Amino acid sequence: MERSRSHLSVRQLVVVGMLSGITIFMGLTGLGFIPIPPVKATIMGVPVIIGALIEGPMVGALVGLVFGIFSIYQAISAPVLTSFMFYNPIIAIVPRVLIGVIAYLVYKALKNKFKKDGIPIVISAVVGSLVNTVGVLGLTYLIYLDKYAHTFGISVNAAKGAIALVGVTNGIPEAIVCALITLPVVLTMNKIKKKR
Repeated sequence: MERSRSHLSVRQLVVVGMLSGITIFMGLTGLGFIPIPPVKATIMGVPVIIGALIEGPMVGALVGLVFGIFSIYQAISAPVLTSFMFYNPIIAIVPRVLIGVIAYLVYKALKNKFKKDGIPIVISAVVGSLVNTVGVLGLTYLIYLDKYAHTFGISVNAAKGAIALVGVTNGIPEAIVCALITLPVVLTMNKIKKKR
């Protein structure tokens, strides 16, 4: 009996569980945040991208869902000034699910256009990381611009600039670090899969 393509294989379920566990561990221990002065780059999206590139968009989306749910938990259990953004599941979950889906689509589109697999992996990792940054900050701008300004005691115009600045100062280092971590992991996993 042929398995429907809409169902996950046992291996994919194991990968979802393993990468979700790594995501939660990284969040709880602080290992998901790398200090790159003057910012802290989050690499919490790395397991999402790895899952998507080695096992497909459904695996990436499920690991992203865990990342998003963990963001809500973290906002509630250890609140900071910007936690209000992550109480909203649209901001906390939607960009995180899209990380894996879009990274996979970019990888699939580029995979056969390069002789080496490294370039599509790097580009996919960078795009996946930026999906998170742009998604979270873009939705914050659309939904909570006034509240963001009020929280930091700045004008709405200043809040627009502040959100854009966070996007650049956090987004670029995060994308670079994400690509540097994702590349060797996915290359290694692809070699292992080919040997089977």
